[in-house]
Amino acid sequence: MTPLIHATSAHQHAGEPKPIPGRGEKRNNRPGKAGAAQPDSEIAELVSRSTQDLRLGWRKLHLAGPPLDLSRDLMIRALAHELQERAQGAPSAALRRRLQTMARELARGASSFDPGIVPKTGTTLVRRWRGQTHAVLVRGDGFEYEGHHYRSLTVIAEHITGAHWSGPRFFGLTQRARASVAEAGR
Repeated sequence: MTPLIHATSAHQHAGEPKPIPGRGEKRNNRPGKAGAAQPDSEIAELVSRSTQDLRLGWRKLHLAGPPLDLSRDLMIRALAHELQERAQGAPSAALRRRLQTMARELARGASSFDPGIVPKTGTTLVRRWRGQTHAVLVRGDGFEYEGHHYRSLTVIAEHITGAHWSGPRFFGLTQRARASVAEAGR
């Protein structure tokens, strides 16, 4: 019986391009697990590949060819990003939402915007409202208030006050709110 030939080495010996990890492979590799992909060497190899090899790798990852006007440099960056994401995991949903919000603000023509204070996971936000103290726990996927999960501080502020409030402003996480607190203390 002849030994099985690993697909990668068969491609190399046949003079075909070296494959780029694609959709058919495991997508949930994480650092520290046995067999987890180490993207550094694969990313370094991307630069030395021909443009045709990069296009083939793109087709394997996206099941379609790359856009016609996509530069070689941008294709290498996109493929490197995919390799890193497969090895280290994708960004959290909270980070993706935050980036989308920032992109929308920039698209509206804002030359700059105040991202406010972004509290770390595990932080407790405390606000006293009409004689009652309200505590909100910052979680990786949103906020927790009175045992319920919320995606937005604004919803919590509305629940507390019964009126529409900016959640970050209500909890003192904006420059405007900090300024008004500083003035009140004078």
